[in-house]
Parts: sequence; structure tokens; C-alpha cells
Amino acid sequence: MAQAQAGRLTTHVLDTASGKPAAGMKIELYAVEGATRRKIKDVVTNADGRCDAPMLQGDDFATGQYELVFMAGDYLRASGAALPEPLFLDQIPIRFGMAEQAHYHVPLLISPFGYSTYRGS
Repeated sequence: MAQAQAGRLTTHVLDTASGKPAAGMKIELYAVEGATRRKIKDVVTNADGRCDAPMLQGDDFATGQYELVFMAGDYLRASGAALPEPLFLDQIPIRFGMAEQAHYHVPLLISPFGYSTYRGS
């Protein structure tokens, strides 16, 4: 009999303009309930553009609606690239739902003028 997988939330950030992981980007995680957002934690990406541990796992994981806010502007400014002020992209919120106890991976692909995300594995 297969054991049910415990829920967890992970993310990573890739800088598509440089072709490298986005190291040193601050990410904030919020639980969303109606019009209310409750901050759960913030982390900073490591040299591989990932968090050192899942954003949520074990007893901290619960189904519901969440928001990751990627502080892309701070990262882009620190990259040394010639960028306009104000930046086209600064804080990038991604709101998503987790409906089951499973692995949710929400990556961000970033450049100074565009981004994309998807449910990864």
C-alpha cells in the first residue's frame, strides 16, 4: 500500500536574462483568507536560487490560498544592470491555491521586463 505524500511548498528563482539562478532574492510567504493576508515567513534564496528548506511542510502545511511575494526589484538593482527608475518589475506577487496534501512547487523565471511561473514538480 502506498503511503500518502505529506504536503510541502517549495520555490526557486531563475534569472533568465543572465541564465543563472537568482541568488539573494528575498521572498515573503502569506496565507490569504478572504481580504486578509497573514505573513507566515520570509526567506532569501541561496546560491542555487532555491530556499534552504521547504517554505511549508509537515505540521505547518495546510491547504488553502497563499501568496508568494518575490522582491525582484531589490535583486535586479543589486545585479548591476543598467535599469530605468522606477523599475518595470519590483515586487512580484503570485497568488495560488493548494487543494491537497501534495508537493506544490512554484518557481519564478525573471528578467527585468518579464516573468513567468507554473506549478512545477
